[in-house]
Amino acid sequence: MLKIEHLTKSYNKNGRPAVDDLSLHIQPGEIYGFIGHNGAGKTTTLKACCGILQFDSGDIFVDGVSLRSDPMGCKSKLAYIPDNPDLYEFLTGIQYLNFIGDIYGVPAGDREQRIAEYAATLELTDALAQKISAYSHGMKQKLAVISAMIHAPKLLLMDEPFVGLDPKASHAVKQMMRSFCDEGGAIFFSTHVLEVAEKLCDKVAIIRQGKLVANGETETVRGNESLEDVFLELTEDENA
Repeated sequence: MLKIEHLTKSYNKNGRPAVDDLSLHIQPGEIYGFIGHNGAGKTTTLKACCGILQFDSGDIFVDGVSLRSDPMGCKSKLAYIPDNPDLYEFLTGIQYLNFIGDIYGVPAGDREQRIAEYAATLELTDALAQKISAYSHGMKQKLAVISAMIHAPKLLLMDEPFVGLDPKASHAVKQMMRSFCDEGGAIFFSTHVLEVAEKLCDKVAIIRQGKLVANGETETVRGNESLEDVFLELTEDENA
């Protein structure tokens, strides 16, 4: 579903690449966790995968479509949820969701059914008539999740999706993520909460200073240790 092939991205020609020759393959049905310290290259990778950032070399394929040759074709197949949703706060929640539905050409019946289902799951139904400017961070995060699901994407890219969510909402989002992948979708998401990655992810990748240092099935990567222990061992000389 998502193939990252030798991705390299630099912000400074004379500096170390933010992402350095990164290759990862995420299959349909997989929840793939992306782990690393702040500044390791996680957000850069995710933004490159959804077409927000141009990259220096390599290529990215979404459901077999090259991001370099057909960026719009790729974007139609995916949804991206940033760590800090930047929404149109002058709109109400339902206006924003209909705006997103219009962009993707989602039929009215499908749109209404999906909005009703996801808003009920995330307990946001009563707030959809309110302006987004009145929303808390957690409510904005919920709205971003719903907006990402409206057009039934094949791939979800999520950057720290649980930040700002209360435990009940976090549980609901995890269930939505699992259901999405059980139906054939794929998820690639970054997180600092290693316990969540350990329990939720089918596979994980650990990135250090822009380079991939470990990846594979979660059980294989952690071995007989906790994922936290493995992460600390692989990144203990981060500042060396």
